[in-house]
Amino acid sequence: MLKKNLNHRTHSPAKDSPLLISVTRNGVTQKSLPASTTHKPLTLHASARPTRKRRGEAAEAAFLARATHLGFSVLIPWGDSNRYDSVVDFGHGLLRIQVKSATCYRDHRYRVKTTGANGQVYTIDDIDFFVGCIFTENIWYIVPVEALGQRKGIRFYPHTRRPSRAMYEKYREAWCLLDCPRKNGGWKDIPVLCRSREVGTQCAICPLHLP
Repeated sequence: MLKKNLNHRTHSPAKDSPLLISVTRNGVTQKSLPASTTHKPLTLHASARPTRKRRGEAAEAAFLARATHLGFSVLIPWGDSNRYDSVVDFGHGLLRIQVKSATCYRDHRYRVKTTGANGQVYTIDDIDFFVGCIFTENIWYIVPVEALGQRKGIRFYPHTRRPSRAMYEKYREAWCLLDCPRKNGGWKDIPVLCRSREVGTQCAICPLHLP
């Protein structure tokens, strides 16, 4: 499906239409791309009908686009029987990823479920990282599965100034966690040094933000 829709936006009036992929270059959405310019970087966008299943598919597609843009290799398992959606590799081994999206902003926060179809919270036996995607703000949270504990849902407060609410804000844009051993993640996942300069993006608490 990604190959089919890579170079144009597809419109369909059907109620159960497939997820849509558009290509943006320099901020302009294009219907087609000249063959001579296809080597330049592309930005992919995913959208879907407002159903839970379609939102989940769009979140997985958006993760695929973002992760590959950052240089990760992404593997998609055959079928949907596994507890993880995809597997990523940045040269240090394979990591299982579960992606969940949040679209509803209420009481200054977004909430995502941390359970699968069986109602059980994800554990280290199922995945390595839980990824939360806030579509409306293009914000990503890369959360080690151990940080979920027994919670069946977690809340993200990307705009809060109250430390008591910022439990998971240290994982905002923490793609660097996918490029470092667990022991180098920092005490309570707070780094002393930048965990990865190769990823090309900084997490919310990267020391490089400091003057």
